[in-house]
This record gives sequence, C-alpha cells and structure tokens, in this order.
Amino acid sequence: MEAAELARRLAPQPLRSITSLAGRTRNPANLDGDVRSGGFGGAEGLARYIEAEDVTLVVDATHPFATQISPNAAKAAELTARPIIRLERPAWQKTEGDRWHEVATLEDAASAIPSGARDMLALGRQHIAAFAARHDVHFVVRMIDPPEAPLDLASYELVLARPGKCGDEEVFLRERRITHIVCRNSGGTASYAKLKAARTLQIPVILIARPPQSFANAVGDIEAVLDFIEAHTGLRLA
Repeated sequence: MEAAELARRLAPQPLRSITSLAGRTRNPANLDGDVRSGGFGGAEGLARYIEAEDVTLVVDATHPFATQISPNAAKAAELTARPIIRLERPAWQKTEGDRWHEVATLEDAASAIPSGARDMLALGRQHIAAFAARHDVHFVVRMIDPPEAPLDLASYELVLARPGKCGDEEVFLRERRITHIVCRNSGGTASYAKLKAARTLQIPVILIARPPQSFANAVGDIEAVLDFIEAHTGLRLA
C-alpha cells in the first residue's frame, strides 16, 4: 500500500520510478510508473537489475514480514553503491478494549487457539500449513486469490474477499460466529478494520509479532522518503 502511494506521488515528477512486485497476487492494483513482477534471483540478481536499469537509489517498501527481500535489497544497494532507505509502516499498537494475545510465530499462534474455536485466519495461503494439526478448530480463511489446491485444514470455510470497512468487518465476524482471529502485525490502515471490529465485539485476537530486523536507514512515512529522494537527486519534488 505504501509502495502504491509512493508511486502515485512520484508519477508527475521528472524522474523514472520502477515498482517491483513479488508476484504473489494474481490481479494486483494498477500502479503508476513502471512496474515489474517476480523475483530477481537473490541480492546479486537485484544488483544486476539495478545496474542494467541505471537505478540511482532504492526504496525498500516491502511488507514488514518480508524477511528475505529486505536483506537482499540492502545487499544489492551495497554491491552497487546505491543509497537505500527503508519505508517501514508503524506496527499496530494495543489500545483500550483490545483483547490481544501476542505471539512470536505461526506455530505459537496455532497452539494458542482454544479447542472448539471458530477462528478467522487472516493470513496468506503460504502460512496456512502451520494450522493443519488443529483438527479441533473450525477455520474461516479469508484470501484475495483462490488457492491452487484445497487447504490442508480439517474443517474450514474459504472466503475470497479483501478486507472491508469496520462495519463490514463486524457483519463478517458476526455472521460467521467468529470466536478468535489470527493475524500478523502488518501495521497500516488497509486491514486494521478487522481489529477495530474485534475490539467492538470483544473477540480475542492472536497477533503474530514482526520478525526482528534491523535497518540502517528506516523511516515511517512517505514524506521522509520524498525528502531522501530530494537529497540524493537534487530534485525539488512538488
């Protein structure tokens, strides 16, 4: 979401922006500027791409849980002597009324679900396997794209939909009699509505913490990224 907003902000500027997508979403939203999809072949492959496209600086706006892409971007920037900045969306913070149980891993989240629960899994298909052993839980799995094969869960309902607004999320949770939610602390606004709805309905949330990562140059908002671009290009961005 931050990458899309940054691409929009850069579109009218006198520079070329390239947004690289991981390629996991089948029908991604339209983005301004140049767009590519798929991997690079590790840090060295990304470094070759940077050189070939004459990229002058790198903005790492990947997902907070993208533990491989960010180190590769940092290494590629080092190999090519390009400046790099990390745009890290702030994590969600617990507020009054939240019933959060914070855990470190997917496996911890699977263990934390009580027997007999009707659990909403707000996770991508690549994270579902950790819950396969919970035959005593009924899962409601919400995804954007349909999985290529049936999910490895004993009891589940698959819902193909994007996150909605708070009122829509309340209806979703009520209609499916959700007793617990499992999600990752991705931060941002796009999927926060389900946490607000859970607060209103007093539904416990099992929240997976972000993996520990360290960034030499990280900021929390797009304005700071634009300042960085100005400083390294000499441009005055409108």
